[in-house]
Amino acid sequence: MTPLLERRLLFVTGKGGVGKTTIAAALGLLAASLGKRALVCEAEPRGALSAAYECERTGFEPLKVSSGLYAMSMDTEASLREYLKLNLRLPTAGRIGPVAHAFDFVATAAPGVREILTVGKLCWEVRERHYDLVIVDAATTGHFIGELAAPVGINELVRVGAVRSQTDWMLEILSDPAQTGVCIVATPEETPVNEALELAGRLEGETGVALAAVIANRVLPELFGRGDEEAFEALAGTSARRRLAAVLAGAQGSRRDAAAVDAVIEAARLAIRVRRGGAEHLTRLRESVPAQVPLLYLPYLFGRSHGPRAIRQVADTLAEELGQ
Repeated sequence: MTPLLERRLLFVTGKGGVGKTTIAAALGLLAASLGKRALVCEAEPRGALSAAYECERTGFEPLKVSSGLYAMSMDTEASLREYLKLNLRLPTAGRIGPVAHAFDFVATAAPGVREILTVGKLCWEVRERHYDLVIVDAATTGHFIGELAAPVGINELVRVGAVRSQTDWMLEILSDPAQTGVCIVATPEETPVNEALELAGRLEGETGVALAAVIANRVLPELFGRGDEEAFEALAGTSARRRLAAVLAGAQGSRRDAAAVDAVIEAARLAIRVRRGGAEHLTRLRESVPAQVPLLYLPYLFGRSHGPRAIRQVADTLAEELGQ
C-alpha cells in the first residue's frame, strides 16, 4: 500500500465523539513538520478545527496556521461561487442572486448536489496541486458513504456533457489508491468498532475509495498485570482492608481510612475491567481489518484532549506508529 502521508487526499471519519477532528488536525501538523504543504478541511463547519489549533475561526478561504499548514471550513455556496467563477467566468462579488436561489432549490430536490460541491472542491485542490496533502475532517460514519458516493451516483445518471466530464476526473482521483484513502477512527468500545467495521466493508464497493488506515484512539495503557489483579482481589477482603487501613493510618485505623482504601481498590478493579473490555474490542478490530491496512494505536490522553499541546502529542504518536 502507498504510505499514508504519501497520498494526496485523506478523509478522516468515524462515529461522532471518537476524536476524528483531533486526528485530522494532528495528521496535518505531522505532514507540515515533514516539509509538506498541508491543508486540513472541516467538512461540517462547527468551529472544532479552529478550537483544535486555537486559531481564529476558519472559513472557506484557507487560513495559515503555521509553516506549511493551512486550515479551512467547507461552505457549499462559496464552493459553487468558486466553481462558477472558474468555469463560467461569473463575478464573485456578493451573493450570486438568481443562480444561488436556483442552487438552493436544486440542492434540496436532488440528493448529492451539495455533497459533490464539497468533494469536488477537495478534488480540485488535489488536481491543481495547491497542496501536497489535503486532509478532510469528514462527516461521521452515518453520513460519510452518501457524501463520498455522490460523484458515483451523478456519474451514473449523467452520461454526456460538462457534468459528466467533471465527475470523470473527480472519480479518477477518488478511485486511485495511490492518491486517495480513508482513515477510519474508532475507540475501543462496541458501537464505534461496529460502525468502523461496517464502513470498512461498504467503502470500496459503494464509493470506489480505498481504506488507507484504521486508527484506534484513546487506547488505555495496561496499568496492572495479572499479579496486580490478584493482589487487588486479595485486598478486597474485609480483614485485609482493615489491616491496610490501619497501616495507612499508623495503626490508628478509622472509617475514613477504610473508605479511602475501598475507593482505591475499586478504582483499580474498574481500570482493569475497562482495559480488558477495550482489549477485546481491539482484538476484534485487528482480526477484521484487512492485513494490508495499517492499524494505528493512539493512547488515551489523561488531560486536555484538544488544543495545540494535545494535537502535538497525537502527531508525535502518529509519527511513531507510521515510522516517520
